[in-house]
Amino acid sequence: MLGKLTEKFEEIVNKVRGYSRLSDKNIKDALKEVRVALLEADVNYRVVKEFIAHTEEKAIGQLTTKGVIPGQQFIKIVYDQLLELLGGKTEVLQFREPAPMVIMLVGLQGSGKTTSVGKLAKYFGQKGKKSLLIAADVYRPAAVEQLEVLGKQLNLPVFSQEKRNPVEICQNGVEQAEREAYDVVLIDTAGRLHIDEELMQELVKIKQEVLPAEVLLVADAMTGQDAVNLTKEFNHKVGLTGVVLTKMDGDTRGGAALSIHWVSGKPIRFVGVGEKLEALEPFFPDRMASRILGMGDVVSLVEKARKVVEEKEAVRFQEKIRKQSFTFDDFYQQLQQIKKMGSLESLLSMIPGLGGKALKGVNMDGKALVRVEAMINSMTKEEKTNPQVINGSRRRRIALGSGTSIQEVNKLMKQFEMMQKMVKGLSKMDTKQMNKIFSPN
Repeated sequence: MLGKLTEKFEEIVNKVRGYSRLSDKNIKDALKEVRVALLEADVNYRVVKEFIAHTEEKAIGQLTTKGVIPGQQFIKIVYDQLLELLGGKTEVLQFREPAPMVIMLVGLQGSGKTTSVGKLAKYFGQKGKKSLLIAADVYRPAAVEQLEVLGKQLNLPVFSQEKRNPVEICQNGVEQAEREAYDVVLIDTAGRLHIDEELMQELVKIKQEVLPAEVLLVADAMTGQDAVNLTKEFNHKVGLTGVVLTKMDGDTRGGAALSIHWVSGKPIRFVGVGEKLEALEPFFPDRMASRILGMGDVVSLVEKARKVVEEKEAVRFQEKIRKQSFTFDDFYQQLQQIKKMGSLESLLSMIPGLGGKALKGVNMDGKALVRVEAMINSMTKEEKTNPQVINGSRRRRIALGSGTSIQEVNKLMKQFEMMQKMVKGLSKMDTKQMNKIFSPN
């Protein structure tokens, strides 16, 4: 997520940290690099211009502040400006009475609208709320069938009616939800390849009839400036309450996330970080700003871990951390947990100091995990316990025994070393901090 932008900002932050004093010149030099990084990330040029102007004004205005390391002072100013750019306060979508809470999803074709309906149903289901899904896209081939497949996966009903116009379908669906006491109604509306007046009028009529509590635009983060312009247009013609940015796990440059709130005034409610129904995360501006600057996001990492790690396993791993005893057997067991939480690259990027260049090229998907298991099973007991003994000849033997290549074994060793770094960093925490992280509650 935002890999290239984070990498650029990490370089700038590392350079700025070395400043013994702040001056007009080095502030302007640093901000030139910040400007280039933001423009390369496809951030709206007007947003960049205002961001640089505000940051420069505040940085130069605080030149005489005493008792603060100059470089850290500048980084804090940049962080505060990024936070403001991303919306400042967190606006997590919460269930609201009266039930059913109607949520209308809008957007263009291919943005991930239908999948986002399923993800939101999963999100509310985890909070004990039952959803009715309404298939209001009567134009796209197989749109209704796609939603029905998601409904079966979630064990939730999908409301659809043949030969009805979308407005009537939505009206009838909401009425059924009221009769059957559903908590949430999620409407999958029609999209187009581009914005047209017919689509907008249909969406406006649906909104007028069902009075949704939320109208969320689903936008593909990889489209950059197009996502920003799309938000502005939909907000002007239909009226939005927020945005869901999809495909944030891909090779997105980050411009959409950094521009949407400034351009439209609407908050980013969620980000899609994968294809699975669980891969939807509430958007936290402070955490995103921290990750952009390469400072990690330990809070999100802990939240993810608590969802999948059992209490006994947490206690055992906590003891391993205290002793800094981490073997390949432990590595494999942790990968099983990580697989439930998301990609290894995404998770490690949340750890301070392990973003950007440190993670370039690292990837761990489900198929790769099978190959990792084969490589670990090809190791001797001594190699699993003391990985430092694995030299060139041993790596060749492991590759041959597991049906992999020496390059894959080398990559595994690199990933293992990264996990060891994480364990070493966690071991420096005091007991109170450790208990807070590993507590199941």
